[in-house]
Amino acid sequence: MIGMVENRSVWFLFLAFLIGWFIAQFAKLITGIVQKGKLLTFSEVVYFLGKSGGMPSGHTASFVSLTTAIGLLYGFDQPVFALSACTTIIFIYDATNVRYAVGEHGKLLNEIAESDGNPLTKPQKIVEGHTVPQVIVGAFIGIIVGFCVFLLAGGHFG
Repeated sequence: MIGMVENRSVWFLFLAFLIGWFIAQFAKLITGIVQKGKLLTFSEVVYFLGKSGGMPSGHTASFVSLTTAIGLLYGFDQPVFALSACTTIIFIYDATNVRYAVGEHGKLLNEIAESDGNPLTKPQKIVEGHTVPQVIVGAFIGIIVGFCVFLLAGGHFG
């Protein structure tokens, strides 16, 4: 049985969300350094820390860590857990389907605009979504972070 935490401060939930997001974005930064094979400039660091899309999914990591922490701190039978779980599912669906498709369409539109030779046509910013493996890794990060925050908040199993 999971031991409930006496101090169920909402700050632990914010902490879970932020740590999940930060770890995922930091992983993207490390991947960027490895891919480039050299240290990055400040603007490249900012780009990778704020990057949408890529491995792992920061959206999934942050929402799964929040949902896991809510379940562990307040109980998996509570309405707030159900609300968080449903919201997380919507975010994951959006990242893997809607945003991913929009990103692929954006790439094609930029190719078409580039090939038409019109000097007034500018390439559009592409917002990337996520593949299933990126979401799975993000969820794995989120579960681990949620458990760690639960323990940090004084929770115990037993």
